[in-house]
Amino acid sequence: MGDWLDERLSERVDVAGFLARNRFVYESGAAVSGDDKYQPYTFVWFHRDLAEETVVPGAIHVVYRDDRIVVIDKPPFLSTIPRGRHVVQSVVVRLRTELGLPELSPLHRLDRGTAGLLVLATERRWRGAYQTMFQRHEMRKTYRALAPLLPGLALPVTVRNHLTTHHGQLQAEVLPGATPNAESLVELDSEIGGLGVYTLTPRTGRTHQLRMHMLGLGIPITDDPLYPFVRDVSLNDFTRPLQLLANEVRFTDPIDGNEREFTSVRTLPLRSEIA
Repeated sequence: MGDWLDERLSERVDVAGFLARNRFVYESGAAVSGDDKYQPYTFVWFHRDLAEETVVPGAIHVVYRDDRIVVIDKPPFLSTIPRGRHVVQSVVVRLRTELGLPELSPLHRLDRGTAGLLVLATERRWRGAYQTMFQRHEMRKTYRALAPLLPGLALPVTVRNHLTTHHGQLQAEVLPGATPNAESLVELDSEIGGLGVYTLTPRTGRTHQLRMHMLGLGIPITDDPLYPFVRDVSLNDFTRPLQLLANEVRFTDPIDGNEREFTSVRTLPLRSEIA
């Protein structure tokens, strides 16, 4: 087993050190010895050491909480779920500890750069009903964004096209002529500091949908690190938040039938929350 683990994992973990400290275990919980006979079709469990992570600035505001759901207002730059180099610095990991809810899980996601409202289930048993609501597009979400003003652009406008993403590629892209799979309503509300304050209502939920639709109209969202071009920005640079805010969520609760409506405590323009 030691030879097999070394062949599979030596580039990622200190196999000899893990074996010496009984950090590989079988499903029974018994420690794996390097001298154990190789056992095919056997699960071996271990925890990797986490890399040190820079703390993402900004508070996670709890907007609403009951026995079934938690609605929070997340700061920009904080991942929704642990992934890649962001594990501890994610909404799920931070709040499971802070709220004492080990089964807490998001019912939808926000991009790391997007601030605003996120709805989570407190326990696994509630996920199904609320997840079905999302899949049927029964939750109504409204975003606010800062972007340039474009003279002659007729608004409000509904943008429809086909968006796709490719593994390893940071930007989404439009497939001309393909059946639309993304739809957003874009409205201009007001002006501030020479920029437009836009209300964005997505009717579907494709990756980077709002950012792509604003770009397609010629008004890319202010301080977007990916559109219209990818900027070389450090993961630990928290100085220029994307000016996109998940501002409102509204839905009929699938458990008790009550109407729910929540509004972000943040406003545009979003400022750096570095202390």
